[in-house]
Amino acid sequence: MKFQTLNPANGQLLKRYSPANGREIESALVRSEKAFAQFRTTSLKHRTECLRKAAEILETRAKEFARLMAVEVGKPVRQGEAEAVKCATACRYFAEHAEEFLRDDKRKGNAADIFVTYEPIGTILAIMPWNFPFWQFFRFAAPTLAVGNTILLKPAPNTPQCSLAISDVLVQAGFAPDVVQTVFLTNGNAGKVLQDYRVSAVTLTGSTEAGSHVAHIAGKALKPMVLELGGSDPFIVFDDADVKTAAKVGAWARCQNSGQSCIAAKRFIVHRDIMAEFRAAFLAELQALVVGDPMDERTDIGPLARKDVRLQLQRQVKESISAGANLILGGKIPKGDGFHYPPTVLEHVPQSCPAWKEELFGPVAVLTPFSSEEEAVCLANDTRYGLGASVWTGNTSRARNLIPRIECGTLFINEMVKSDPAIPFGGVKHSGFGRELAREGMLEFANRKSVWIK
Repeated sequence: MKFQTLNPANGQLLKRYSPANGREIESALVRSEKAFAQFRTTSLKHRTECLRKAAEILETRAKEFARLMAVEVGKPVRQGEAEAVKCATACRYFAEHAEEFLRDDKRKGNAADIFVTYEPIGTILAIMPWNFPFWQFFRFAAPTLAVGNTILLKPAPNTPQCSLAISDVLVQAGFAPDVVQTVFLTNGNAGKVLQDYRVSAVTLTGSTEAGSHVAHIAGKALKPMVLELGGSDPFIVFDDADVKTAAKVGAWARCQNSGQSCIAAKRFIVHRDIMAEFRAAFLAELQALVVGDPMDERTDIGPLARKDVRLQLQRQVKESISAGANLILGGKIPKGDGFHYPPTVLEHVPQSCPAWKEELFGPVAVLTPFSSEEEAVCLANDTRYGLGASVWTGNTSRARNLIPRIECGTLFINEMVKSDPAIPFGGVKHSGFGRELAREGMLEFANRKSVWIK
């Protein structure tokens, strides 16, 4: 496994790092264990002050981090800057709410005092992805550090510099150097580290296949885990929806981060009576997006992060067309350097082909009509995934009635799916289990200790 910065805009190799060897891994485990013994005794005030300082650093250096994300994963700089600022928002949110979330929970019973107290559990192995290299770490780390846990960060192979920058931010913010350590672990060594007695739990954001592998190891070792996996989110548009707004938001929901997002809208399920109107507006919005250099402030869609990601996407598009899907926009790898892929739309997609059954990790949308509410729900749930869903309708009663019928972890009405520090984030079915963010996410890696005093 190579840990390297390979610029996806031009394919140029900029920097390479060696995977951690056995001695380095053992050193990281020893230091993390010692750091936890001390960190767990620090005051909540100290931990929240460090989070507030981290927020300031993230905002101050947002443009710098945006350029780093552009170089390593091709993220357009405007989106990278917004990502860094969002991380700051998460740090502040948990700094402000940690005392409330971790306060002893009083219970009633036949005793002098009964309560639940919340304590840190140890070192958490964080296996992180590349598509949101800052946000997906901080949305886990901010609440986890507030609790008092330490972290071993295994970065994606193509984001080594982003992960090192994250460690630097936290040290500058006042966290002791060994509280969060970036360790360049191969997949094999990550499995061994997870089994080590000094690691208490694991969180992974990645593919369903990776989640299954990690769950097997963690389950055998009886260690808690949070898995945030893939998605094939439905974007349902009823005939009473604001079509133009739905099309505009839908285009961005599909193409944000160049379409490389687990919660991106992927399957657009649209009422037959408005399909022609939505289709025209949706295509116009997609064609207006600027595809280009991620360092250019005007760019909306940068290159895909890696060559293999683009090849996989192209395979899915080609196989879907061969199976009967109709290509109405894009679908061809452009000439030139880098790993760009254009906004692409498929319709009349058979439900047996890759574009429907698999996760499309790039700016490829599927348009599918429906006639009844029941059909829309069936189409939305016709997937092994259950991460997010977006429903567009002018009928509030209909929207509320759909809430228990759509199989997902996050449901947005008349808005695109997104993560926010105030609400728990996660999925059902093959999209994983456990939650990040909000109080629910903070308590995933806390020992909820019941105390009964007679």
